Amino acid sequence: MKRILIITALLFSIVALTQGQSVVGKWKTIDHETGEAKSIVEIYMKGGKVYGKIIQILSKPNPETLKCDDCPEPWADKPLIGLDIIRGLEKDGDEWYADEAIISPSRKKVYDCKLWREGDILMVRGYIGWFYDTQEWHKVD
Repeated sequence: MKRILIITALLFSIVALTQGQSVVGKWKTIDHETGEAKSIVEIYMKGGKVYGKIIQILSKPNPETLKCDDCPEPWADKPLIGLDIIRGLEKDGDEWYADEAIISPSRKKVYDCKLWREGDILMVRGYIGWFYDTQEWHKVD
């Protein structure tokens, strides 16, 4: 009986540790077509919502000169470094979600967005209607 209680307590501890991991922090974005690291995005909280801004560009020369050319408002013609590419996600269980909340500066498109953690991987999903694409961003120490 004592063993059952100990095993049960351990299982609940493991479940508690794996749930509710924070998405806040610095994440390396990976181009899922080439496998190359593209940028570092800092995910942060503001007013109880999640935002994410590009703090470093890894894949292009002269990153400080790059802008979100031809992007829709409010991202239009803003410098990529410091750009909030994720805006206003709200908590939904163990995930964060909002409509029209993430922009792909390379594609110049805005998507509905959902974020969740799987260990040291941040899963970032962009939606347009029923179609979606999921990227894996890697935790930066």
